[in-house]
Amino acid sequence: YLAVLASLLAMRVFREERRPGDARLLEELTTGFRYVTGFTPIRTVLLLLAVVSTMGMPYAVLMPAVAAKLLHGGPHTLGWLMTAGGVGALAGAFFLAARPSILGLGRVIATASGTFGAALIALGLSRALWLSLLIMPLIGAGFMVSLAGSNTIIQTLTEEHLRGRVMAFYTMAFLGTAPLGSLLAGVLADRIGEPATIAAGGAVCLLGAVWFAGRLPQLRELVRPIYIERGIIAAPAIEADEAGAT
Repeated sequence: YLAVLASLLAMRVFREERRPGDARLLEELTTGFRYVTGFTPIRTVLLLLAVVSTMGMPYAVLMPAVAAKLLHGGPHTLGWLMTAGGVGALAGAFFLAARPSILGLGRVIATASGTFGAALIALGLSRALWLSLLIMPLIGAGFMVSLAGSNTIIQTLTEEHLRGRVMAFYTMAFLGTAPLGSLLAGVLADRIGEPATIAAGGAVCLLGAVWFAGRLPQLRELVRPIYIERGIIAAPAIEADEAGAT
């Protein structure tokens, strides 16, 4: 966490004077809910994140069983598997940090979520340690890029005065659904086994990624005015004036 703390300390943020609002807590939550559910881009991103978190993230609670039952290993095997996943997550973080702009991030999220789902299916089918070690970085990278990319898009699109409430819904979609997913994964693992449970979760994530990719053209049209307003992309009128001037 030292690098994160150093980055936070290095930030210089203009602090505005906070004015307490007159709205009550329930009214503020209702306003945030209406904004999240009424604004299609944020709603779509949160739905994909909830699907990935609910159906895909519980693979982690089944990893001890995977290491022991499927790969016939012990604590060291589990340690190597989780380390491989962490290496992939770190690589995914570096990949996002190297991106110069938010443009195209929706396509990246769709690809990352699909990769995450496909890798979970492969992990459920794998019975060799070396193969599982090759799959785990894809799982870690796919989940990290999907998670952090969703965070980036949501914070970019959200209106400033609603940011806290929208991020509360983001946290619910990410962390709030995980316990439910873990409970569901435990029940399914008891019924159909750990490999089938992991593969089934991956299949749902893959379908969610395909659904999200199909919505991208519509989402681009909706976010384009916001990107123009915030200077992320140039306005067509400005581009036309500049072309005429030259």
